[in-house]
Formats: sequence, structure tokens, C-alpha cells
Amino acid sequence: MSTANYFDNPQLRPKLDPSFYHLDADELAFFKTLTGISDEQDLKSHIISVQAKAYEVYGYPCIRSFHFTKLKIAGIDPGYKQALQLLQERKNPIFLELGCCFGNDVRKAVLDGWRIENVIASDLRQGFWDYGHDLFKSTPESFPVAFVAGDAFDAAMIKPRGPFITDEDISSLSSDVTPPLKELRSLTPLQGKVSAIHASALFHLFSEKKQLELARQVASLLSPEKGSVIFGQHAAQPVKGTQFIVRPKVGDDGKQVAPGVEMFCHSPESWKQMWIEQVFNDPDSRGSERIKVESRLVEFERPDVKAIVEASNGAVRFWVMNWCITRL
Repeated sequence: MSTANYFDNPQLRPKLDPSFYHLDADELAFFKTLTGISDEQDLKSHIISVQAKAYEVYGYPCIRSFHFTKLKIAGIDPGYKQALQLLQERKNPIFLELGCCFGNDVRKAVLDGWRIENVIASDLRQGFWDYGHDLFKSTPESFPVAFVAGDAFDAAMIKPRGPFITDEDISSLSSDVTPPLKELRSLTPLQGKVSAIHASALFHLFSEKKQLELARQVASLLSPEKGSVIFGQHAAQPVKGTQFIVRPKVGDDGKQVAPGVEMFCHSPESWKQMWIEQVFNDPDSRGSERIKVESRLVEFERPDVKAIVEASNGAVRFWVMNWCITRL
């Protein structure tokens, strides 16, 4: 079964379960502030109503599990702290979020000081961004962050090229004018221009080969200035490989009734090796002098697949990896 078929096919999707809903204190304050809904039960009903509409667009498990309500960006250390530091060090640094879904992390970045005109978000599906306005009770006029819908693997979205490494490449950037972000219809004009790139819950959707391809596409957008960062969070394992089954269809009795999808997961070691040796190493094998790669595994519970974990007597375990790529 392909991942696409699983997500696309409503017959294979588990039903939505409101018992998965939970906001911690910071998330509750965040949603109350941005939605203007102070009553917690009203807020819950509002979020659940948007969740149901978005689940029809595409059946991502993160929508079913309410993972879209989490402020992932704030917990990515040191990546987010380094990104915020750039606000003090650079004039008009650009912030990009890839795979933004509803855009809650983009909105967090704006709350924390990033100027709207220097922020841009992107996702494969326009519908998720539109439902983000529903979720936060905003409009394109009241929250005018630039948004570009498109596939990061598509050359029309990001022209294939390596990161900016050679002196010739880097010097060419000084004469290249960056257009206003709201005018962009692809991300190619931002190649070599973005100071901070956030990409969470994205890389683990793809095979090992496609993750490398995506890393090269993303790296082409990063500014070569010292301190520029790419950071994020996604599923990982202590040892790289296709190691566990996720996204199963579970019946009302808690039993698995359809197979899940195997997910390729990097380990912290293989993730570091990919970026240094396969993304930033050419043409002179000096990748380790160009970037620093930091990563940390965090084990977490998956209430949406609790039955699978219990059936395995705890043998099925889940980790996320917080990671940060810094230009040196």
C-alpha cells in the first residue's frame, strides 16, 4: 500500500476521536489569544469543527491526533532560539516554514517578533492554509503572511541546485534583488536568501532517497551567512531504517483491521551524515566545515495507535528527532 493511497482513501482512515484533544497551558493561551475565544469548551468545539473539515482534505494522522495544535517550533532547541537571535543580528531576515499546514508555528514566529513582511509559508495543499484562517479566525487581510502552495520536489516550485557554497555562487547573491514575498508564486527566487527555515512533520513522509532529495532542495534556499539555520522535528529511530508500522486503521473494538504504512526513519547519526556528506560536501568534501548538525531523540506516546502498542507488549515505540542545521 502506498502512503498516498492510505491518506487519500477515506475507507482506510480511522474515525476522528475527540478524546485525543488536549492543550497544555502554553497552547491554550496561544489559541485563546489568536482566536479570541476565551471559553475552553467553545474553543474545543471550534478546533474540532475545523479538524473535521481539514481531515476531509487529506487524512494525515497529525490532524486526527490534534498534533496540529502543538507549538512544535517553540520546543525545538537550539534551532528556534538561534532563529530568533537572527532578529537581533540581521536586517530583515527571512523566515520560511515548509509544510506549514494550518500555520500555527508561523503565527507563533510572528508573535515572537518576526515581521509579517519577512515571513513566508508553504504547503502542498492550499486548503490547509485556508482552514488555518478558519482555525484562527483571521483573513488574508488581517494576517497577510505570504503563502505559496506547491510541491517542494517540483522544479517549478524550487529549481534544482545545490546549496550556496562556492565563492562565485555566494558573490552572485549580492546583486540579486529579492522580490516582495507576497509577489512570489514559487520559492526559487528565495534560493540563497532565507535566514531561517522551519520544517517539522515533513521529512518522515518520504523514503530515504526522497528525504535526501528534499534536503538538497531545502538547502538551496538557505542563506550562506554564518548562523543561518534549518531546523525542525520529525519521526526518527535510534537506528535508521523502516522499523515500525504507523497509521493503521483500527476498528471500534480496538483491533487493527487494515495494515498501516511503513515509514523510513533516520537516526541522529544518519541524519547528520546525510546533511554533511551528501548535501553540503561537494565539491571539496568540506561539509563538516560548512555546517553544524545537532539532533536529539525524544520518545513520545501515540494515543492514536495505543492498541498497536499494547498488542506488541510495548515493543512498538515512537520517537521524534529535534534537529538543527547551522551554517558555519
